[in-house]
Amino acid sequence: MGTSNEHDTLLQHELAVMEGILESKAQYRKIIKASIAKWVKDFQDGRIEFRTVDDLKKLIEIDIELQKDDF
Repeated sequence: MGTSNEHDTLLQHELAVMEGILESKAQYRKIIKASIAKWVKDFQDGRIEFRTVDDLKKLIEIDIELQKDDF
């Protein structure tokens, strides 16, 4: 077994890694939300037709995946 100091160092490292992951997820969600908003605006302005709805579906699916760990 490792010493208490080694255990604390490992825990600090794991926390730092988790914080980095959470920050990245938050940034990705901002990008996804902005992309969804842009898609909807372009659709409302007539620049997107129904044949390209798959892009919106993919964005929504990514957003849902990013939210799953929040529960």
